[in-house]
Amino acid sequence: MTIVVTGCAGFIGSSLVDRLLAFGETVIGVDNFSTGQRRFLESALKNVAFRLFEVDLLDLSSLTASFAGGDLVFHLAANADVRFGTQRPGKDLEQNTIATYHVLEAMRANGIRRIVFSSTGSVYGVTDAIPTPEDAPFPVQTSLYGASKLAGEGLISAYCEGFGFQSWIFRFVSILGERYTHGHVFDFYKQLKADRSQLRVLGDGKQRKSYLYIQDCLDAMQVALEKAAEKINIFNLGVEGYCEVNDSIGWICRALQAEPRVEYTGGDRGWIGDNPFIFLDTKRIRSLGWTPKFRGVLPPVDWWPTAVRWPFASTTS
Repeated sequence: MTIVVTGCAGFIGSSLVDRLLAFGETVIGVDNFSTGQRRFLESALKNVAFRLFEVDLLDLSSLTASFAGGDLVFHLAANADVRFGTQRPGKDLEQNTIATYHVLEAMRANGIRRIVFSSTGSVYGVTDAIPTPEDAPFPVQTSLYGASKLAGEGLISAYCEGFGFQSWIFRFVSILGERYTHGHVFDFYKQLKADRSQLRVLGDGKQRKSYLYIQDCLDAMQVALEKAAEKINIFNLGVEGYCEVNDSIGWICRALQAEPRVEYTGGDRGWIGDNPFIFLDTKRIRSLGWTPKFRGVLPPVDWWPTAVRWPFASTTS
C-alpha cells in the first residue's frame, strides 16, 4: 500500500512515517517545512520506500501531483498554534480548513477514497459533559483553531457522503513524546533551562490537561483503521486521567532541582480560546481493544531530555 502523510516532518507525522516504513509500507511524505523539521526525517530519507514532496497544501496543483499513486491519506498538517489565533485569524482558516479542502480535492483527482484526519478535543469547546464523549453536543466554539478543525471535519464528512470517501477522524488530547516541540510542558522546560530563578505561567495554573503518549496515539489509529469500517469513524484519543498545569510545574521543577519564582498572568485561561479543562471519554476506541501502554497523566520517562526524568512515571500506573 502507498500511504500519503501530510505534515510528514512534524512531531506526529514523522513518528507515523517511521512506523509505516517499519511495517513495509510505501510512504509519500508532504510538508512545506514551515514548522516541520527535516532532521525528523533523517531515517526515512534513507529508505527507498519513502518519497518526499516539499509542497504547500495551499498549492492545489502541486499537491495533487504529489498524491499520485496514493491509496490512503493521513492528513496531519495543520497550524496548531492555538494561542495566537486571534492575532492571525486567517492562518487557521487557510492552514486548517482550506488546506483540508485541498487535500480532499487532491484525493478526488487521484482516485483516493480513504482519509485519516487529526482533529482535536478543542472542538468540544467548554462543555458540561466531562469526560466528553464523541456524541456530546457542540457548544459555542471558543478558539479559531477548534472552529477550523471542526470545519475540516465537516468537509470530510460531506466528501464521504458526496463522493464515497471513507474517513477516520481522531480528536486528540495533548500528545507528548519523542520529537515533541510545542506546548506548555516544552515551554516550561525551556524557560527553566534558560533561567531557573523564575517561571512565567499563562493563566492561573489550574487549567486541567490530559496527555497521550505518541506511540499510544499511533497504536490507537492503527487499531481503528483495522477494526472500524463505517463510512465516517470518529474517535476520541486520550487517557483516563488528567493533571493541573501546576502539577506539571512541580514535576518539572523537582526534576530540574529548580525553585523558581512563579509568575501567573491571571485568569482561568492562558489565552483567548484556551480551554481550561479537556478530558475525553475514550470508551469507543477502547471497545475495539485498544489500551494505552502508558496510562499515567504524563508519558514515559525515556523520551525526556537527560536532565528531566519523571520519578512518578510508570507504564502500569
